[in-house]
Amino acid sequence: MSKPEKKLFLLDAMALIYRAHFAFSKSPRINSKGLNTGAALGFTNSLMEILKKEKPTHIGVAFDTSAPTFRHIEFPAYKAQREEQPEDIRVAIPYVKKIVEAFDIPVLIMDGYEADDIIGTIAQKAADQGFEVFMMTPDKDFAQLVKEHVYLYKPSFMGNGVDVLGIPEVLKKFDIDRVEQVIDILGLEGDVSDNIPGIPGVGKKTAIKFLKEYGSVEGLLANTADLKGKMKEKVEEFKEQALLSKRLATININVPIDYDPEKLLYNGPKEDELRALFDELEFRTLMKRVLGEEPPAAKSSSSAKVDPAQISMFTDSPEENALSEAEPAKEKMNILNTVHNYHLIDTAELRKDLIYYLSIQDEFCFDTETTNLEPTDAELVGLAFAYVAGEAYYVPFPADQKEAQKIADEFKEVLENDKIVKIGQNLKYDIQVMRNYDINLKGKMFDTMLAHYLLDPETRHNMDALAENYLNYTPVSITELIGKKGVKQGNMRDVEIKEVVEYAGEDADITLQLKHILEKEVKANELEHLLHEVEEPLSYVLADMEYEGVKIDEKALAVMSKELEKSAADTQAEIFAIAGQEFNIASPKQLGEILFDQMKLVDKPKKTKTGQYATGEEILSKLANEHKIAEKILEFREYQKLKSTYVDALPKLISKKDGRVHTDYRQAVAATGRLSSNNPNLQNIPIRTEKGRLIRKAFVPRSEDYLLMSADYSQIELRIMAAFSKDEAMLEAFRTGRDIHATTAAKVFGVKLEDVDPGMRRKAKEVNFGIIYGISAFGLAQNLNISRTEASNIIKAYFKEFPNVSAYMNDCIEEARKNEYVKTILGRKRFLRDINSRNQTVRGYAERNAINAPIQGSAADMIKLAMINIHNWMKEEKLKSRMIMQVHDELIFDVHKDELELLKEKVIHFMKTAMELDVPMDIGVGVADNWMDAH
Repeated sequence: MSKPEKKLFLLDAMALIYRAHFAFSKSPRINSKGLNTGAALGFTNSLMEILKKEKPTHIGVAFDTSAPTFRHIEFPAYKAQREEQPEDIRVAIPYVKKIVEAFDIPVLIMDGYEADDIIGTIAQKAADQGFEVFMMTPDKDFAQLVKEHVYLYKPSFMGNGVDVLGIPEVLKKFDIDRVEQVIDILGLEGDVSDNIPGIPGVGKKTAIKFLKEYGSVEGLLANTADLKGKMKEKVEEFKEQALLSKRLATININVPIDYDPEKLLYNGPKEDELRALFDELEFRTLMKRVLGEEPPAAKSSSSAKVDPAQISMFTDSPEENALSEAEPAKEKMNILNTVHNYHLIDTAELRKDLIYYLSIQDEFCFDTETTNLEPTDAELVGLAFAYVAGEAYYVPFPADQKEAQKIADEFKEVLENDKIVKIGQNLKYDIQVMRNYDINLKGKMFDTMLAHYLLDPETRHNMDALAENYLNYTPVSITELIGKKGVKQGNMRDVEIKEVVEYAGEDADITLQLKHILEKEVKANELEHLLHEVEEPLSYVLADMEYEGVKIDEKALAVMSKELEKSAADTQAEIFAIAGQEFNIASPKQLGEILFDQMKLVDKPKKTKTGQYATGEEILSKLANEHKIAEKILEFREYQKLKSTYVDALPKLISKKDGRVHTDYRQAVAATGRLSSNNPNLQNIPIRTEKGRLIRKAFVPRSEDYLLMSADYSQIELRIMAAFSKDEAMLEAFRTGRDIHATTAAKVFGVKLEDVDPGMRRKAKEVNFGIIYGISAFGLAQNLNISRTEASNIIKAYFKEFPNVSAYMNDCIEEARKNEYVKTILGRKRFLRDINSRNQTVRGYAERNAINAPIQGSAADMIKLAMINIHNWMKEEKLKSRMIMQVHDELIFDVHKDELELLKEKVIHFMKTAMELDVPMDIGVGVADNWMDAH
């Protein structure tokens, strides 16, 4: 008799959690406690599908940790572009771990390593011991680990079946000769999702071509003499970056994690634990399915109904589809089963007729089809218009730019007509593209992306998601026309015109239909003023700012790069000298052994769950005051991060057209209302350290006739807190211009204002800003390095002296509990579904947001209003000066020397008067020939 097959499944938890979260994002599953359980439900369904259908003998679930990995340390920009983890996912992760443990499945986790590395290590060891190993993840990077008895198991999703990849499937899918060449492909083309740079200009097609000729990244780099032209220059210039990218993309299969096959043996769930957990999460149908028993009686719930189609993304089980018994699935609408009439407008006569009919409309929707997602480099392929639902008109543009300009000129008058409302999705992009053709859009707009952002700031706002959610309609995907991202991706100009007419016409038509729905919701939620007077006008402002860009001093950055390289090397030498030996500073394991085993910096060092010493920034910061080596390690890490993330990265973003850097300001990202920016992320340019501040020195005026002027709100959030709480002591301090931190210190410590010393002021400052974010005694003690008792006494004294602040905070929380949201002065809402959660940690997080969101959101609204007013005034006055950057509470201007005094006076005026409050705003202004000195 043959031995029973040993079948091991290793699950990539984070990938499955994210997949589940976004699958349920259109119809969140909210239980009676206000907890969004969609991610946990989706993950559990996936787990159940494996246990039921695949019947593994052994199983483990791997998680990432928040600790930096060797990849983050070698390349601080690794995954840095990713948006902040959604709040619902942060809440879901602990529950998913509990679910895994209740199924009696090991949680595989280790600081310093990603789930990929843990799975890779165990997979290799298990395969060598006779297991058939299945790595369950949608992540293609795992393909590099496939070998005999090790498979990539891509779970079913959105109607696609399970995809199991062995060696032949990987070789065919990637068009390579050896599985390990998957790493070389990632090294050459990079990986956008992980921010792995690769070689600029090399996509999948070119990468595969290189590998067929040279076998590997190293083989290519050894034969660059064979290459020609720009590609030769690129490969030689980015040689080190390619090698770095390959290292970053390589999954580590030597993680020092305990591997015991017996612990991975699956024997069924711990029924009592699972029952209690399912009861808490209100997974009633799952409880019956898994445990074979009727669930407790349903509690009253405000849950959103769940679309059965979403459930089938994870499982084909009819029992689980009963989660939505009340509402049968509706047929999905699409371009093939929907009546529509999309017209090709490809002659001068047809364009003339279209322009006439557009000119007599009160509003119309329009959309640009272009060659590039970067607006400064985009050329028009066509324009689509719609003003009646079900109808649309597509105007193709030739590749010849002179001819294209002639057609654009025909539409100039109607697009610049400020009496006609322009409807679109992310109109800021279209505004910028049309500017390339000397067309300056004017008048009011309705942006469906911004409208939905205000209605539901924490979900997706792209047109496809909105169409699915509001119209039960699945639009044609761009990838159906031009393929997926990468070198193989085509261009809209290469697509047959009939297909483009359908695709572009649908975009305009569906956006128009969404406008009619969202307009009513915006009105019902009293968000009209915020949308039409703040967010939409701001799009015009941001489009102009992005178009202008900012000049970067490349030579200054080149000098800084060498200085940072030398500083890092010198600091590394100091670290080795203190330690008495050389070691890999980037290795948490080696670093922990040096600091705590050999040097014994503390008696009882903190360890991670896996038993490894914790060596994160928080730990080292506490040690830095007493131990030189900890201070130097932090210094070394800072030098490396500054060099790779900013100093070496900024020059690569300089436009060849005008020699400036053009960031992309994003309005529909932060739930607080703050702007975010991308490529580069201006909001993250360092300010706290001396070396970090030097980066701002490389931001310079456009010419010798200009200077940079910085204008920022001083203590804006504290002033808004004073206005909200109406605390007389705080109001008086701001009205009379007294130092608010010294004033706070005098009251809290019971001394005269003149007797406040720097230490008292520092503590008071920490309390002032900490209170806004709901700081605890523990948090204050950590920040000030004082005892928790002292911190608690300071907070008690603060609330005694500023009772209205305490009352305001309590009122915010009560309002949130009642409405499950809080509002800014202008009515911007922050939804807090967890505010009534029974889980203290989850509820506490929501309570802190209840206090902070109205303050931070009102500050964001205030600077947006100031930007609009300043921009409109500068346009009217036809100034040479330009507003070029916004960073949190600061505006930066490229100011012509002749206009300096006028601009300074007016900017201060508009910033002070942007919003009426009971407390005066204080504006700090600086002028210099670089941003650092102006700030």
